[in-house]
Parts: sequence; structure tokens; C-alpha cells
Amino acid sequence: MIKPNYIEKLLDEVEVEWKALGDVTLPTSNIKWRETKDTYRYIDLTSVSRETNKIIKTTEISAEDAPSRAKKLVIKNDVIFATTRPTQQRVCLITEEFSGGVASTGYCILRAKTNEVLPKWIYHYIFSSDFKRYLEENQSGSAYPAISDAKVKEFKIPIPSLKVQEEIIRILDSFSDHTAELTAELTAELTSRKKQYGFYRDKLLTFEEGNVEWKRLGDVGEFVYGYAAKAQDSGDARFIRITDINMNGKLIPTDAKFVDISEENERFILEKDDLLMARTGATFGKTMIFEEDYPAIFAGFLIKLSFDKKIINSKYYWHFAQSELFWHQANKLVSGGGQPQFNANAIRKVKIPIPYPDNPDKSLVEQARIASILDKFDTLIFSITEDLRREIELRQKQYECYRDMFLSFLKKEVEE
Repeated sequence: MIKPNYIEKLLDEVEVEWKALGDVTLPTSNIKWRETKDTYRYIDLTSVSRETNKIIKTTEISAEDAPSRAKKLVIKNDVIFATTRPTQQRVCLITEEFSGGVASTGYCILRAKTNEVLPKWIYHYIFSSDFKRYLEENQSGSAYPAISDAKVKEFKIPIPSLKVQEEIIRILDSFSDHTAELTAELTAELTSRKKQYGFYRDKLLTFEEGNVEWKRLGDVGEFVYGYAAKAQDSGDARFIRITDINMNGKLIPTDAKFVDISEENERFILEKDDLLMARTGATFGKTMIFEEDYPAIFAGFLIKLSFDKKIINSKYYWHFAQSELFWHQANKLVSGGGQPQFNANAIRKVKIPIPYPDNPDKSLVEQARIASILDKFDTLIFSITEDLRREIELRQKQYECYRDMFLSFLKKEVEE
């Protein structure tokens, strides 16, 4: 733990000058494409990871194609910053590996004058709370708010000596590196647990021949399309939309929208343990079970799956809908290209394994037993995921705390 008195000692009588980014960076000119090389690695607005702040992918473009796609050549130690939402705040420090690539026009290139400021000094301050506030105050546009390169370069940062910059960067990097290591460790643990969970889930859903019958969902259920309405900020019932279901088949509790209950939509009110499935788009087949105690109505891009309760346990089906046994069938039955469709006709053809089909009571007992076991695995995975989120959040807050602490001391030095 770094104590405040260490920071005070480090910054004692430090001379600090506040300068605009444009005054401590070099101008970047347009590229003479053919005179440089024949092909370029193109860094687009989704190339930089928000989680790691590193380039995760590039595409190769020719010298002929490059002028229409990018205007900015990047070299080692350039800081690139995405200036347009929703990709805004994607920030990267260019390494040797990507030196000589070209960046989308949606990036501002900050090339440090290294006799005054270190590239990583700029990199860390792009994440500061001061810069975030500056962004909010100086961007324009409604659909895709953006800030101009010129405005970015008007932002002022503190410039202490290079020696002080190096020491502060070392401290901030140690927090970033530790967070990255912790993330990798916990993510590996989560991946391992999910793989283990998937293995046991599929094993529990696989029965010996003679003890199971694969029934078509169309023979044991009914399927109702949701209610088409405009979501409201308040109302009598929560309005559950396709975007309210996460990738784990759970209802997202935040950003809720509502609708008023009327005679027209009463038949769309959900009951405990009702099942909903996304029928269109990239999340087709995503299934959730409604376990809440408040009134809710489901939206038009969802299908309610109503099964004969004497044959299928709802929680058993929900676990089946998360398994490879389900997805192997769903991926074969989905139609459409750019906008996948998985409608009622398709879901009717999916088959589910029913244990002890000749003894309904025994079958439901076995389904409940399997669902109970899988619930415990699901709780464990959720717990690990929450631990991962909390630990990363904690480390990020520590990093932000120290970064802003240094900034506040630098401000204090200037004020005094």
C-alpha cells in the first residue's frame, strides 16, 4: 500500500507546468501511401479492447484501399484515442508490433514530444476523471457524440520532470499489471468451472437407452409471441425485452422498462416459472425462467414456452436450454442470415430428453433432482463471476484512486 506521505515526499517542491496536449505532442501528417509500403495493418474502431487497452485484431489493407479507410499512420509510442461514441474511450499505446499500421479516422493520434513528456504519461491521463469530465463538456452530436482532435489537444495536463513522470508511471503500471494478472487468473478459473459445469450438465441430461424418450417440444407445449408496445419509464408491470436477458439466461435487474396493464395485454402477464425465449437476432434461442415476484409482461421479440406440467419441469427445461444438447439442434434449425430467426415453427422441432417416460411421477421427480443439482452448479458459477467482477472493480478503483491522488497533489503544488 502506498501511503499519502510517500506521495507528498515524491512531489515535495516539484515544479509542475500545465500544458495543452497540443503543445506537448507532435503534429501527424497525412501519409504518402505508395511511398511508404504496399500493405498496411488497419486499426479500426473495434480493434482496441476496452478491458485490456490493447489491440486485439487488425485487418490488412492495400495501399490503393488505404486512403479511403484511414488517414493516420501510427508509430511506436503513439497514444491513440477513439473520439466517437460508442467506441469512445478505447485507448491504446502503440507497441513495436503495430508500428507502421494505420488507424481509422475516428482516432486522435497523440505523439509525445519525449523531451517534455513520456508517452505513458499521456496514456494514463487520458483515463483521468478530469479528462472524462472534459469529454462530456466538449463533445457534440446527439446520435453519435464526438469530440474533435483539436478539442482533445486543448486539454491541459500537468507536466512535472521526466524523473517524476517515470516514478508515477511505475506505480500506476504496477496496479494495471496486477489487475491484468488477477483478471487472467480469475478468468481462467471461471472458464475451467464453466467447462466443468457444462460437462456435468450434459452428462446429467444423458440417459441410458430405454430410460428416456426424446419428445418434440411441439407435442408437449404451446408457444405464444409477446406483446408489441412502446417501453415506458414507469408503469404497472415490468416490460421484459430481448435485451433484458443476459447470456446466462438470467433476467438483468437494472435498466428496467415498464408498461401499463390493460385488457389488451392481460394475457401476456407472466407467472412464476414461465419460460421466455429470444426468437430473433444474434441472441436467438437465449432462454430465461421468470422467478420474480412482481407483475411483468413480455415483449414482441420473445416467445413464452408453456409446457404440460405433468410432463416437463420448467427448471429442468431451462437447464436443458443452456446445454449443448439444445444448441446443437437450435443451430441447425435457425433460419435467416444477417438477422437469424428462431420462431415457433423451429422451436416445435427441438427434442428434449424425458426420463422414465412411462412413469410421469417418477419422471418429474428425476427432472427435479437433476434441476436441483444443476442449480447448485449455476450458483457456484454466478458466485465466481461476481468475485471476478468485484476484484477487477476493486483494483480499478485503487488505480483510479492513486492516479487522482497524484493529480490532486500536482494541482496543489501549482496552487501553492
